[in-house]
Amino acid sequence: MNLYISRPGVLCAAGASLETLWKSVIEGNQSGIEKTEISTGKAFYAARIKDGLSEPSSARYDMRIMRIEETALKQIEADIERAKKLYGEDRIAVCVGSCDNGTEASVAAHKAYFETGSFPKDYALEVQGADYVSTFVAERYKLRGSVNTFSTACSSSAGALIKAAELILAGFADAVVTGGVDIVSDTVLMGFDSLGAVSPEITNPFSKNRSGITLGEGAAFFVLSKDRLDGGSAPVKLLGWGESADAYHMTSPDPSGAGAALAMRRALESASLKPEQIDYINLHGTGTHFNDAMEGSAVHAVFSPYNVPVSSTKPVTGHTLGAAAAIELSICYAALVENIGKSGNNICLPVQIWDEETDSEIPPVHIIDRNNPANPGRNVSVCMSNSFAFGGANNSLIIGL
Repeated sequence: MNLYISRPGVLCAAGASLETLWKSVIEGNQSGIEKTEISTGKAFYAARIKDGLSEPSSARYDMRIMRIEETALKQIEADIERAKKLYGEDRIAVCVGSCDNGTEASVAAHKAYFETGSFPKDYALEVQGADYVSTFVAERYKLRGSVNTFSTACSSSAGALIKAAELILAGFADAVVTGGVDIVSDTVLMGFDSLGAVSPEITNPFSKNRSGITLGEGAAFFVLSKDRLDGGSAPVKLLGWGESADAYHMTSPDPSGAGAALAMRRALESASLKPEQIDYINLHGTGTHFNDAMEGSAVHAVFSPYNVPVSSTKPVTGHTLGAAAAIELSICYAALVENIGKSGNNICLPVQIWDEETDSEIPPVHIIDRNNPANPGRNVSVCMSNSFAFGGANNSLIIGL
């Protein structure tokens, strides 16, 4: 069975649409990342969305995370309606990846409680429930299939996409609204800072000088379906996926990269593809010491003879946590569509913005940057996106034309 991916709806600090996001990642535009001061007085580089957020249709969902979600969803409303007309509301499921959910509202409500002795009248604890971001989608579009939320840190929306595919293949749904959303709340920044994971500068993946992540926020959503819904667009398909668990440590990845390599190999097997058939890999590329070293080892182990072009786009988008996999899959979608009919030096792929100071402890991979463009001998018809989360929750997705 074919699994078709609709043109994504996207919002992040690097772009308010697929077109603007693509422009940012191929130009290496980091203007969406600025130094941000939080309530503790500390300041961090973060990729926060400044404006252009839609108000949710229901007042009880009026939080920043829902405004970001609503803005991205509006971009795919036509495909959601096509799916409803084709399959019926009860045959469309929802799968969303997210980490922060409603903590922003709860923090504000508790602040009010400690200052005034009572919670705001419109506050309800349910806003912090893990299901809130997915229930919102189902209620917003009157979808009556199963409703699922995934929270596996940085790979959350990859897990959501995989579950969406499995629901369709198992016959439990004909289409799924799927993707991810997350915000850069003060709570998130403080949490990552307490782990010593936040970079004092904009993230610098795979460099010997890397010093941590730059957090970001955003959303990306698709309609995954067994029939093409957007007839005027390119027929992009979800070809395969792979999952693995390191079973190594609560936060640190297995330094050997064995779990990440297994996820990539399982994705290739699922798609019936060989490593040399992958034309571009969007790296997880967080800029942390252990994660980059592990991923470099894994990519080298699977792809080293084939010089596959790779890049991390997090120096442009920031690390959008639960939304990262969906946003980065959107970038892969754009890479496929924007390179249709192109070859040789006309091929354009996302550049990685870094200091180009390679780490001798990381096995070599073919990083695309301003001084090292994409391999001119390749067309772009198949892309892989990696998401390797805290605790060794590894996911690799493959899409293609």
